[in-house]
Amino acid sequence: MFKAHILPPLAERMRPHSIDEMIGQSKLIGAEGILRRSLLNKNVPSIIFWGPPGTGKTTLSKIIARELGLKFFELSAISSGVKELREVIDQAWRIGKVVLFVDEIHRFNKSQQDLLLGAVENGSVLLIGATTENPSFE
Repeated sequence: MFKAHILPPLAERMRPHSIDEMIGQSKLIGAEGILRRSLLNKNVPSIIFWGPPGTGKTTLSKIIARELGLKFFELSAISSGVKELREVIDQAWRIGKVVLFVDEIHRFNKSQQDLLLGAVENGSVLLIGATTENPSFE
């Protein structure tokens, strides 16, 4: 029986794997960029990336996790609930600090936000949110 080798989608294969491979946002990730300096110092705060689809929010989040040597978890605020958040927080308690990337974070409800707050405040979760909505209005 023939087994086809399934390649990841082209966008996934072309995704940058280091901050040096990223293009654009030089004020953020350029030689003197604040995020680059934070990565070099291994001191990246929780952050929200705002921008249109396809601009590298997820990619940059994965690079941050890789550069910091932290396990990366990805949730969508549209389809994830408190149960999924609890699972990530439990993992963080077991294995140590993790990066949690939440796509469309502006859609989180109050109970989801409250659950995350403790884990972010005690440092077990580095939260990276992504949104296409202007955070100052949502």
